[in-house]
Amino acid sequence: MNNKGNILLAPLSWLYGLAIGFRHLLYDIHILHSKQVKIPTICVGNLAVGGTGKTPHIEWLIRQLSPHYKVAVLSRGYRRRSCGFVLGDDHSTANDLGDECMQIHRKFPHIPVAVCKNRIEGIEQMLKRCPDIQVVLLDDAYQYLNLRCGFYILLTTADRLYTDDRLLPYGRLRDFARQSQKANAVVVTKCPDAMSAIDRRIITHRLQLPAYQSLSFSHIQYQPLPTYKRAVLLTGIAHPEYLVQYIEDKQKTQTDKGTLTHLSYADHHRFTSADLRRIEQAAASADIVFTTEKDYARLLSQDLPDSLKDKLYPIEINVQISEEKHLLEQINRYLQLCI
Repeated sequence: MNNKGNILLAPLSWLYGLAIGFRHLLYDIHILHSKQVKIPTICVGNLAVGGTGKTPHIEWLIRQLSPHYKVAVLSRGYRRRSCGFVLGDDHSTANDLGDECMQIHRKFPHIPVAVCKNRIEGIEQMLKRCPDIQVVLLDDAYQYLNLRCGFYILLTTADRLYTDDRLLPYGRLRDFARQSQKANAVVVTKCPDAMSAIDRRIITHRLQLPAYQSLSFSHIQYQPLPTYKRAVLLTGIAHPEYLVQYIEDKQKTQTDKGTLTHLSYADHHRFTSADLRRIEQAAASADIVFTTEKDYARLLSQDLPDSLKDKLYPIEINVQISEEKHLLEQINRYLQLCI
């Protein structure tokens, strides 16, 4: 961004900061009140707008905790077309739950997954329908001040730490960096697979975490890809460059290198009939259409022709957390105190 753009956006960031600062003040002086529910809650959130990897970290928690606890997931269901409280079932689509919750619901059908803008009401409704739930994982509730969660996990990307960022619209922060202090654990996401000890020390120094917060580092692990002659990559996510780089790196290892066409849309993009025609046209000459799990969840709610549906290949991702043992011990201590 040029200097003129910075000059124009800086006052807007100041006004935005004034608004959210006033909101925090109302809670601090108890004009507005936060409520704590009777069931253990773990919030996975961030200070920036999108792109830190909340959904795969929720999935990591499900894998780690569900063998030992009855786990449920609650989100607001961003850009869904339904209203109120919705609990996922066999007939749910991304229109009902939103793409990210539908992704979780598809991968973990045995886990109650629900959406509700009012998180307190959502938890109460979940407990009425699933009374054996022991812990609720809250996706993106860090700024939901009406609810006081029991355990907060704050995500920040390695290439744009919240300490190096600024408030919207000058930067990407939707809340003050100092709000990081309420987190129990901080996870630096989207790290290189082989992150050096020096780089970790640099990030640790830049974050300057208080003693009560743990620090972990995670990296994305994509599933292996099939070989191809001609492929289309279809993305509607915040930062597709990580996936593009992964596919390009895999291409370099192939003896018979294929060609890749990338169709990129905005995060949570709702595909129109014109979009689908463009995608179908690009896919006609391709062997395979790679896409993300989140985009795949939205595409399944569309009336797709079989010729396109048969070529779709959602690339599954997991996260690997380097200090997962310490983080899990911290979470388990919290849960054992509550349950």
